[in-house]
Order: sequence, then C-alpha cells, then structure tokens
Amino acid sequence: MGRLDGKVIVLSAAAQGIGRAAAIAFVNEGAQVIATDINETKLKELEAYKGIQTRVLDVTKKDQIEKLCKEIDRVDVLFNVAGFVHHGTILDCAEADWDFTMNVNVRSMYLMIKTFLPKMLAQKSGNIINMSSVASSIKGVVNRCVYSTSKAAVIGLTKSVASDFIEQGIRCNCICPGTVDTPSLRERIQARPDPEQAFKDFLARQRTGRMATAEEVAHLCVYLASDESAYVTGNEHIIDGGWSL
Repeated sequence: MGRLDGKVIVLSAAAQGIGRAAAIAFVNEGAQVIATDINETKLKELEAYKGIQTRVLDVTKKDQIEKLCKEIDRVDVLFNVAGFVHHGTILDCAEADWDFTMNVNVRSMYLMIKTFLPKMLAQKSGNIINMSSVASSIKGVVNRCVYSTSKAAVIGLTKSVASDFIEQGIRCNCICPGTVDTPSLRERIQARPDPEQAFKDFLARQRTGRMATAEEVAHLCVYLASDESAYVTGNEHIIDGGWSL
C-alpha cells in the first residue's frame, strides 16, 4: 500500500527540479499523476514512469488550464509549482519584470485554483499545495525584491483559500524552501558575472553547509499530499536547513 494510493494529482512545472522530484515521489507512493510543464521535451521523460501522464501546459493561459480541467474527471491534489526568480532590488526591477514575475508566480496559482477548486467542491474534498519560499514574508533576502513579494502573496493566497473553504473539505498549504540545488538554480548561477563566486555565495548562506536536494523537498510534498496531513491546513511549511533562523 502506497501513501497516496488512489489519489489523482495534478502538478505544474514537473519537467525538472522540485516538480519532477515530486511527480516521481507521488507515483512511487501509488498516485495517478498528471504532470504539466511548458517544456515538452523534458516533460516527456516522465512518461517512463508508470502512472504519470504528461500534458504541455502554460499556467499563465486561462484557456489551456480550463481545457485541461475539462479532460480530468477527478482531482484530489493540485500542486502549484511553477515560478520565476528575478534577481535584483526594487531599483533593478522594471515594470515588465514586476508584471512577468507576478503573472508566473501568483496569477498562475489564482488561475489554477479558481479553475480546479469547483471540481474539488463538487467532490466535497480537495487538497491544494502551493510553492512559496522562505524568501517571502518569512525572511528578507537581498536581491530578491519582486520574487519575495510574489512568494509572500502566495502565502496570503494559501491562507485565504484555506480559511474560505475549510468547512467544505478543502485543505490548502504552502511549501517554503530555502536554497534547493536544482537545474533552475544552476542556470541562475551560470548567468551571474562570476558563477564560481555566485555558487560560493549561495552555499555560504546555508548554515548546514549544503543546499537541499529536490528529493528532500519531495518528501514534504508527499506528506502534504497524503492523508497523514489531514489535520493540516493554512500553514507555511519551511524546509530551509535553518536558513530562516
């Protein structure tokens, strides 16, 4: 018996990083997984895992989300992972940067939840997990102005949904990682003027002396997706190796 036997889970940004690790962890625990991403090539690699279906999806496009929702009879867990990390202070953040970040990091979750929530309400049960960050209302982080603002908004969105629908059998939580060693992080490091120094800077802020792995975060995802967390809702779940202490 798997911890997620019989559950249907829809998640975004599943092609790599935390999303990919979570999709694999979910299916290994018996879930039926519908993994989505805009990166069709990387996404298709997940089809090697029995129990994972893939769908190309741009989570900023309402029509695509609505089409996907109509194709699915039931959804037990919605995991919103897609996000973008902008580097810089408020003075480095152009209006286009602000709008793009808010669109990907916050509006996409609004669209996904608003589309899938009625299906959950009809079932009288549902579980929503949103990807936030300790770089949010939890901790101020240099050069993460609009990113942290967007992730603080995710925490607010999570608590609002949890409060509004708790009596209808809906749970909503968010995950707040610290620095996770993912392809996205490696790409951001390589984009810095001095990648070697950038890597050292990321590592220096980790009091444990290392970054988290995507698989470690996926363990928390499984717990929140499972009935083990049935009495847990409206919370920020920090997994940062003590960075926010």
